[in-house]
Amino acid sequence: MSDTGNGDFEFERRFLARDVPTELLDPAPALIVQSYYLADAGYALRVRAQASSVAGVDLALDEVALLERYADRVDFCAVTVKGPMVGGTRYEAERELDPLVAVEMVRRGGARVAKVRHSVWLGEDGWVVDVFAGANAPLVVAEVERGGPVTDLAIPDFCVTEVTADPRFANDGLAHAPFGSWAAAWDAELARRGPTFLEGFGHDHRMTGF
Repeated sequence: MSDTGNGDFEFERRFLARDVPTELLDPAPALIVQSYYLADAGYALRVRAQASSVAGVDLALDEVALLERYADRVDFCAVTVKGPMVGGTRYEAERELDPLVAVEMVRRGGARVAKVRHSVWLGEDGWVVDVFAGANAPLVVAEVERGGPVTDLAIPDFCVTEVTADPRFANDGLAHAPFGSWAAAWDAELARRGPTFLEGFGHDHRMTGF
């Protein structure tokens, strides 16, 4: 989490993404493997290990295999405490850890999730596109974060529906109930009710033409 001037709070919105244009993706994104030691009712305790600029990640590998393959390239680690998401706002307090300690923590416990993270500037916002690996493949989530409430947002057309308020798509939720185990049911649910986007966040609009 970056220092936004709002203390230990983050402001973000998240979307299920499909058919993200390849030209928007980093050729060497960051690999993130994180372990949740607690995840209950939106409260979470997480240890993250991250390797920057990793090309050619095999997303079919499980979370443990990915950690082991890239353990010697991990260059950032942190422990994070999170509170429940409320209207696009979530408490998050983070402290950086020594990579040697953090990698061993991720190896030894918790429910894990792995993803490659692409960073892209779209319109007036910086976005991250997380492509999940292992048990959560083929899930892709696009996320935008600001220093205050995310209002009047230009939403890329590859964002199929908003999942900001859906705890199933939070990383702590995905660690304990991987997307692969309920993807078919989700597709049926989405087809039945159609896309939804949060209301009360100003004048959002769709962004096309990448």
